[in-house]
Amino acid sequence: MVFFSKKFPALGSTRLKLIATFLLFSFLTGGVPLLVGGGMLYKTFLREAKIRVTQDLNAALQMYEDHGQKMVLALHVAAEGFNFQSLMENSAVEDVGRALRTIAESGPFDLVGVADAAGRLWALSSGAPQSRLRLSGKVLPSVEKALKLHQPIHGTMVLPLSDLALMDPALSERARIFLKPSPQETSSSRRFLEEVMTLTAAVPLSRGTATPAALFGIKVLNGASMLVDGIRESLFRGTEHDGWNLGTVTIFLGDVRIATNVLEEDGQRAVGTKVSPDVARQVLEQGKRWNDRAFVVRDWYITCYEAITDLDGRAVGMLYVGVLEKPYAGVRNKAIVLFAALSVLGMSVAIGLGYFLEWKIIAPIARLSEAAAAVSQGNLHPDLGPLEKGEIGVVQRAFATMLEAIRDRETRQRQETESKLVMAQKLSSIGRLAAGVAHEVNNPLTGVLTCGHLLLQRDDLDDEAREMLKVIVDATERVRRIVKSLLDFSRQTSLSMEPTDINRVVLDTLPLVENQATIKGVALRFEPGESIPPVSMDVQQVKSVLLNLLINALDATEAGGAITVSSRMALSMSREGTKRLGVELSVKDTGCGVPPENLEKIFEPFFSTKEVGKGTGLGLAVAYGIVARHGGVIRVQSQVGKGTEFTIWLPLEEQPAAA
Repeated sequence: MVFFSKKFPALGSTRLKLIATFLLFSFLTGGVPLLVGGGMLYKTFLREAKIRVTQDLNAALQMYEDHGQKMVLALHVAAEGFNFQSLMENSAVEDVGRALRTIAESGPFDLVGVADAAGRLWALSSGAPQSRLRLSGKVLPSVEKALKLHQPIHGTMVLPLSDLALMDPALSERARIFLKPSPQETSSSRRFLEEVMTLTAAVPLSRGTATPAALFGIKVLNGASMLVDGIRESLFRGTEHDGWNLGTVTIFLGDVRIATNVLEEDGQRAVGTKVSPDVARQVLEQGKRWNDRAFVVRDWYITCYEAITDLDGRAVGMLYVGVLEKPYAGVRNKAIVLFAALSVLGMSVAIGLGYFLEWKIIAPIARLSEAAAAVSQGNLHPDLGPLEKGEIGVVQRAFATMLEAIRDRETRQRQETESKLVMAQKLSSIGRLAAGVAHEVNNPLTGVLTCGHLLLQRDDLDDEAREMLKVIVDATERVRRIVKSLLDFSRQTSLSMEPTDINRVVLDTLPLVENQATIKGVALRFEPGESIPPVSMDVQQVKSVLLNLLINALDATEAGGAITVSSRMALSMSREGTKRLGVELSVKDTGCGVPPENLEKIFEPFFSTKEVGKGTGLGLAVAYGIVARHGGVIRVQSQVGKGTEFTIWLPLEEQPAAA
């Protein structure tokens, strides 16, 4: 690779461009999906997790509700099974207490009691002395609600911890929650929670006493680990991730966790810790459900919080269900790692492709570039190197074919140049010879012709002598015309150039041969080109060229034939060998045509296909010289029996470039 980089300087930069292009393509096809796809995948998992957690919370709320209904059912069965009215009428307090303890032990209760509408507690399953019962409220909310509606009720009830201590001191100690400051708090003004949240149910007793009474039961939620663990087990079936429970359930009193299976770093339940202020504000104050990721104690969870309302519909706490975010993040991370690995693999392949393409493509192209430079310097046999396979080989073979075509064209142009040079030398030599001969012969011819005409004017000549003198005069006139043609051929007069409309030149020349064409029965047509700019020319000399071509065409065309003159814009190879824009003037006849062996000689001096005495063989040679002096080209095409076409191309003056 170093060898090619040194030999072909552009090779290294091209390789870098190729590699950079492939790397960019790899990034676009791997890196962008890595970023976009990873984010979309995570959002999809997050959305699915939110849907699952929402469904789990709905199920947890239903279990919470079912627990209250079980309490109502148990109290209703107990109220029917025990004759509390009779026991209360006979003031059999001990018997009532035993019945309540039986109900508490057999049902989902922590405390069972009987109370009346006046707020009097008749008896409790805890056996607390009635003399100590001085509750902060007049009547328990559950009892008041059941007696007011005259039907069983159940729901959430928050009591002062002091009231629970009066009813059951041991239960109040179990329900005491010590508060732990959140990371945002440096200290807490309270050491423990002064309230207790309970699930309560109450069933009105049949009227048999002076004051209506109700049988009530309480399930303390502070520290109710069995309840939240039961809900979690029902929802998640013990699913774990890295040794930690995948799902967690928590009951809040206000913003404090009072029953939870969320664990702290030391493995203890996070009872007494607080929820984040954002969650508390949205759920407790605004009454909206929270369904989003949240930081719970020590890790991120996909969570769902729902407010818990008391018997009067006030939000007093929250029920929470959460799922660890780690499993979903792990899936996302694995996808990102996979995409990253594919991207790295693609980039590695890109670098390898860069070097491979340098070897297989760039190096042959660089050799072709060097060969092109060599051709521009005149070397038509450069070294193309070994032929490659595939498209590069096609390019190399096309380049070789082009070189062969250039060599052939070079050979043809050299031959044409040599031929033109020889012809120019011949014309020059003949011109000089003709000029000398014409001047030497012209004066004697003038004398002979003058004498002949003088003799013809005499009256003493007999008919035979007069006929012979006429032959001498005619022959002398013919020689004089030949001498004049020689003088025209040899004379190098200066050109009088002026911009002229080529169509006007044709229109001025055609009338000179119209009568002759009409007499011979040959149709004469002109097809002028449109929008042809003026051409710089010597008008008289161009007219003489055109007139010569028209006369030759008339001589070659029989009656019933046609001669067509046309003009048009055309690109042609100038005498300097470059493509230039110019004007073409074509004279086409339907005459006898010129044999192929004569086409190469047709512009040579004294060559003529006409009968002896009908042409000097100098007309086309003179025309060739005039066109050449104008910087133009004259060409001929002919087919025997079908006709001949002469084409004159004259260059347009090059316009100066616009500023």
